Amino acid sequence: MDHDGAVDDFLATILLMTMEHIEPLGIIVTPADCYIEPAVSATRKILDLMGKSHIPVAESTLRGINPFPNLYRRDSFVIDNFPILNQRETYSTPLVVEPGQDFMIRVLKEAPAPVTLLMTGPLTNLAYALDKAPEIEAKIERLIWMGGALNVPGNVEKNWEPGQDGTAEWNAYWDAISVARVWESAIAIIMCSLDITNNVPVNPEFVQKLGKQRQYDISDLAGQCYALVIPQDYYAWDVLATSYLGNPEAFQLREMETEIIATGRSQGRTKVVSGGRKILAMDKVDKNWFYSYILQQWKSHSHPL
Repeated sequence: MDHDGAVDDFLATILLMTMEHIEPLGIIVTPADCYIEPAVSATRKILDLMGKSHIPVAESTLRGINPFPNLYRRDSFVIDNFPILNQRETYSTPLVVEPGQDFMIRVLKEAPAPVTLLMTGPLTNLAYALDKAPEIEAKIERLIWMGGALNVPGNVEKNWEPGQDGTAEWNAYWDAISVARVWESAIAIIMCSLDITNNVPVNPEFVQKLGKQRQYDISDLAGQCYALVIPQDYYAWDVLATSYLGNPEAFQLREMETEIIATGRSQGRTKVVSGGRKILAMDKVDKNWFYSYILQQWKSHSHPL
């Protein structure tokens, strides 16, 4: 897993750790929608809380082209200081010495079987890995990426980012050149774009259902995370992408032909074009299943408080 330390990245991490059929080989934290030190720290504390301290965490040292607004990034400090994550003096989840982008290369080289990459932030580490060690492409079974906007507007607002035309999604916009590099590869891409995540808002009704099971530690942590963002227009972006690994049958995929606009006013746009690079887009999901699934996972894999 490669995430970039926003509220929904931590929630996606929490969800992934509840999936007993998944073997996580490591987590990389990318310094995009976060401040990196608290994001790495919070990730390690979450793994400790969930009894997953054998999973190594790595810190990417790469930087994108278009920084996320500081207002978004500071949530990483808040989550790192949640009381539920600070009940111990130390944590045992290891932080690997090598940079996250090199950790990705090593894990892929050493893997005995092809690996699924779940990336809920930018694709910068993968682009770096493909350039530095092209042979790792053959070790990647598929990439599941939360990013892009295909037939809907982007979420990089023009009043936040002068010179942008509003077509880009933030994970693509942070480093559009790296997205274009990944699109040049032959990796099978399953894309969770804004087209589908716009259907799964984080609304008060859902957060209140989560609150009713706060006697379970993971549900309590997830509820605190969502309480941070409930005043915003917020969606279950990364959590939806991660839930695909829990039950792919709940989704309909659609093959689309696309290209990446890497520069100019549309940089970061994931454009649908005839004859473009083929990807599979998550097209439809059973919303009732999705909300019920994450509530159940965060309850059944918790410990009573």
